[in-house]
Amino acid sequence: NNMNPKLIINLFKLRTNLDRLVGRCHAVGIKTAIVTKVFCADERICRMISESEADAFADSRVQNLAAIAELHSDKPTQLLRISMQSEVEDVVRYADISMQSEKETIRLIGGAAKKLGKVHKIILMVDMGDLREGIFNTDEAQIFSAAEAILAEPALEFHGIGVNLTCYGGIIPNETNLGGLLAIADKLRKRYSVPLPIVSGGNSSMLTMLEENRIPEGITQLRLGESFVLGNNTESGKPVEWLNTDCFTLEAELVEVQRKPSKPIGTSGLNAFGERVTFEDRGEMIRGILAIGRQDVNPDGLTPLDPDVEIIGASSDHLIVNLTNCKKYKVGDTLRFIPDYGALLKLTTSKYVHREYAEQ
Repeated sequence: NNMNPKLIINLFKLRTNLDRLVGRCHAVGIKTAIVTKVFCADERICRMISESEADAFADSRVQNLAAIAELHSDKPTQLLRISMQSEVEDVVRYADISMQSEKETIRLIGGAAKKLGKVHKIILMVDMGDLREGIFNTDEAQIFSAAEAILAEPALEFHGIGVNLTCYGGIIPNETNLGGLLAIADKLRKRYSVPLPIVSGGNSSMLTMLEENRIPEGITQLRLGESFVLGNNTESGKPVEWLNTDCFTLEAELVEVQRKPSKPIGTSGLNAFGERVTFEDRGEMIRGILAIGRQDVNPDGLTPLDPDVEIIGASSDHLIVNLTNCKKYKVGDTLRFIPDYGALLKLTTSKYVHREYAEQ
């Protein structure tokens, strides 16, 4: 595969990460919903998940769940993002479970499920302080009334409650906020005599608690994305010792290598993105241009595999690097980078980045 730029996906290393995460969770009675959105539900990765011991597929986009449905996997699909009212029929069609926080949307999903002859499971989201989605945890009346909206719909099953932490407000999961969630689950079970099997306690920011065996009894599901694909603990931002951190590698080709000044010359205005940028004068340097840009990747999220390569900046189609301190690179050579979560998200969304798979 000589198509550049390309994302090299190591399925063997991904499978190793998956098996280790699922094994650790299952050992403490926790189910794993594997988040597929960061690689746009890539078919080969999803097939690999389907063959594993993971418990469910989880994604924020209905289109991705539709692609997963075509694999005819026996694992349930879970929609992570609160549904748009305009997509409820597709939500019921492609997701077995969805996470909701709005009564009106819950009613519409109940109607769509009835119409399509399906039973759809709802996880009610509760905001424990991170301030993204969910009914705020102190608003008991609102929580009860949403629960009643689910129970009033014959085609809906009240499957559980969930919380999201760290993604927006950066709030770290702990015994207090998770304990609060478990207390709400208990109240709902008693009040409505429902089993609520799922208490979805969060995401890859729970790995510290998992490693230290501190996840409170009663949390029954984790939604794992970044730890699976990048081997990171998102609470600390650090790699997890027992996971691979190089499952995805970006390879891009040099289209220009020239000696130039380091400071633009002339009167400076705005760049193509409406930003006013300043450059320090570092004398002449050997500058390389790679055929990839902001349309495909978040340049700040790339780490060059050659530590002597320095990323200087990017426009929509050009990534500019400082090659002064490197071995001699020439036009036509490729450089490799490890992407972070934000960079990977863009790389898999870009139709200009080719995918290559490694099996070992």
